Amino acid sequence: MTLEEALISVWRQSLAEDANLVALEGHRFPVRRTSRQRLRQVEFEFQGEQFRGIEQNPRTRSRWAGLARAGQKVMQFVSGGRYLANVAEGAVTFYRPPGGAGRKPAPLA
Repeated sequence: MTLEEALISVWRQSLAEDANLVALEGHRFPVRRTSRQRLRQVEFEFQGEQFRGIEQNPRTRSRWAGLARAGQKVMQFVSGGRYLANVAEGAVTFYRPPGGAGRKPAPLA
C-alpha cells in the first residue's frame, strides 16, 4: 500500500463511511471528534510514521473550506507538525513531497 492509498483509505472510512474505527494494515485507529468544532480526526501510523487526519473546518476561509461548505468531504493530513496533504472526494493533493524529499538545504553563510 502506498501513502496515497493509505490517505484515501483513512478519508473513505472516517468521512465517506462515517466509521468509528479506521482499519489500516492490520491496525485499528479510533475516529474522535475535536472538542471545540466537533470535527472528526484520526491519529494513525503508516510505515512507522505518525499521521493525523482532520476533517476540514467549513467555517475557515480557504479553498478547501469552500469545498466543504459545498458539501464535499475534505480531510487534511498532518505529519511531523506540518500539513502534508489533503483528500477531497477521494482525490489526494500533496502540499510537499512525502517523506520530506525535495526540500532544499539551507544556504551556507
